[in-house]
Amino acid sequence: MVTVDGLEPPSQPLAGTPVAYGRRYAEGPFVSRTHRALLLVALAQLAIGAAAVFARFALASGGPLAVSAARLTMAAAPLLVLAALRGRLRMLDPGTERRLALAGVLLALHFATWIASLNFASVAISTLLVCSSAVWTEAYAVLRRRRVDPLVAASVLGALVGVAIVVGAPDRQNTPAGIVLAIAGAISIAAYLIVVRATDERYDTLAVTSRTYAYAALVLIAASLVAHDTLPPLADARAWGGIVAMALLSQLFGHTALNAGVRVLSPTFVSTTTLLEPVIAAILAAWLFGERLGTSTALGAVVIFGAITVAVRGERPPDGPASG
Repeated sequence: MVTVDGLEPPSQPLAGTPVAYGRRYAEGPFVSRTHRALLLVALAQLAIGAAAVFARFALASGGPLAVSAARLTMAAAPLLVLAALRGRLRMLDPGTERRLALAGVLLALHFATWIASLNFASVAISTLLVCSSAVWTEAYAVLRRRRVDPLVAASVLGALVGVAIVVGAPDRQNTPAGIVLAIAGAISIAAYLIVVRATDERYDTLAVTSRTYAYAALVLIAASLVAHDTLPPLADARAWGGIVAMALLSQLFGHTALNAGVRVLSPTFVSTTTLLEPVIAAILAAWLFGERLGTSTALGAVVIFGAITVAVRGERPPDGPASG
């Protein structure tokens, strides 16, 4: 048996070495790899959750599609340069290249549909529905393996209940178009995670994100031109500060960390952790803007953290390298 670090553990414990120690030696590399991925995903959710605060500044004088395109362009540019310097832009497999192009379109579709849904549905309903991506990744997993993992099902349902508590009761100004667009945003990001997880192992996180971010940026630039969305005036330092923060923290670190995490953890687990985002956004808004943090938000946060704890317990090491 070869460990994830490529080292061959001894078939028998060394002389004087307890059997338990030998077992820990063999399992240790994967366990540490999983723990690192869990920490990375947790930090990623902090960065992504802050995006709502950054967006409040950026969207004050800019269109949503143009702001999203700028965010992805700023994030993609340094990754493309770094990938080129490290030789990560070489085409190793035509099938994988097509898969990553599809992933980029899915990422752009996620931003476009979710933002558009805000024109037809309340923020509460839109946020709740777009955070249902874990339901769709699990639905895909169930179709593939023909069975339901009780822990995963419980964590997904519990997390959605928590989000529903956080966002509160929906208002009466939601239209079918808004609901459909928000669900489309959830399905597209779920599909993105599934597609990225199945990427050829020869393509590391840098190779994947440099391609998908660039493709998504191009799609969003085209969409913003068609929609006549405009960027904030160059003199609006606060708006551009929000865009830069979204690009560097939320996108370049946050979403890139999720791409790395999904190579080790399941798409359903990573999708479930995104349900932390509404809670993090509410806490930051209360701290920075003085918005009152209600009892329902605190209760919902407890439910979500509990659901994610269940998801962590249900996360099992794969039998081999992640291949979707």
